[in-house]
Amino acid sequence: MHHMGEEGGGWSLAPSGSNEDLARRLAMASPSDTTRGMFLRATLEAVRVLGEEEAVRGCLRASGEEKLVDFFIYPVTAHLRMVFAAARMLEARSGGFNEALRALGSKAAQSFLASASGLMLQLLAGGDAKRLLANLPSAYRATVNFGERSVLWTGPTRGQLCMRHEFMPSAFHEGLLMGVLGKARARGARVHGYQLSTLESDYDVSWEA
Repeated sequence: MHHMGEEGGGWSLAPSGSNEDLARRLAMASPSDTTRGMFLRATLEAVRVLGEEEAVRGCLRASGEEKLVDFFIYPVTAHLRMVFAAARMLEARSGGFNEALRALGSKAAQSFLASASGLMLQLLAGGDAKRLLANLPSAYRATVNFGERSVLWTGPTRGQLCMRHEFMPSAFHEGLLMGVLGKARARGARVHGYQLSTLESDYDVSWEA
């Protein structure tokens, strides 16, 4: 049903975390693809746990931005460069690049849930994991101006989230989705992401009834 992407068309996905993977994502971004400062700040906070201000400064330098304000709009390319730089700094203590991405995604979820759109999402969901997931695409839309996200339900506590024209790697979104489901106290939550092509991914999401 899914999992056909660039590979299927004679393309191959660049290895996760590689310079080529980052370069492909950056090349596909236009100046109008933007995100909110809170996501960049969440990335810096994640790196701050290393206890090295030099690492934090390195991350900021990678983004090309000088200061970050939560509700300001920044190019997604700045966020991409920062996330890749941060994941490389965190990969040794996280157990690999993808694990570092999941940790960064989880941190992004905390920031998102504390934002105006995240609080509205929680209000609409009323603690219900299914409602939370169903409203996630529109809530996410308030913080980034690119991409399409949709949810296909395959059962009462299971569904598939499809992301198209989405710049962050699938492991980042696995962490973010786990963080969001954790807020709904969904028991036994599981998220499994599939990178279909550079900017397309699907996520099988489930939890215990």
